[in-house]
Amino acid sequence: MQPTLFPTELAPTVGVDLTFGTVILSLLTAFVLGQAVAWVYIWTHSGLSYSRSFTQALVLISMVVTVVMSVVGNSIVTAFGLLGALALIRFRNVLKDTRDTVFIFISLVVGMAVGTQRYMIAVVGTVGLILAVLYLERISFGSTGRYDGYLTLRMGPTGTGDSGKLLHRFCRAVKQISSRQTADEDMAEYIYQVGLRDRRRGQELIEELRRVPGVAHASLLVRNELSEV
Repeated sequence: MQPTLFPTELAPTVGVDLTFGTVILSLLTAFVLGQAVAWVYIWTHSGLSYSRSFTQALVLISMVVTVVMSVVGNSIVTAFGLLGALALIRFRNVLKDTRDTVFIFISLVVGMAVGTQRYMIAVVGTVGLILAVLYLERISFGSTGRYDGYLTLRMGPTGTGDSGKLLHRFCRAVKQISSRQTADEDMAEYIYQVGLRDRRRGQELIEELRRVPGVAHASLLVRNELSEV
């Protein structure tokens, strides 16, 4: 009996027969799962670095890696040839957010699982990772600050009571950090740190404050969710 090139426990396990139907099924699965990952990225993204091309790349990476894994199969020669071809390509795009790198890895893993026709692992893994991302986003995991930004109010004595009620309604935490008298003796400028009950209602808070009699100016500076005040 001739010795095998690989010990049994190290032998490749991707020996699947590729047909037109299986290739189409793999691509469709990668497309659907890649879109699920991309939609979660869109829903949970915060900051100023959003890019539509990056979001589309998350879908395409899953499909490309699926095709790559199907091409490589059990062939070590093909794998090394592919590595050599990829070495000629220089990726100059620098990811500014570590979280973006995580989504790239998710898309890569999805493509690898689908490309080797491990559909159950691909689906369960994608669902599990998406649930983890949504959970961390829902509980604001990693956030240590109570405040979302700074609110500036310029008002007279008549606006103090009504503005205070509005702040209590829209904010879970309020802390006055400075006050100063303006050129108009009846007006004073106040700066607060505020923790909003709902960050999406910040503009609504400003509009309500501007309607309060005695309030001459109201502005809100909301910090990036991924940095702390």
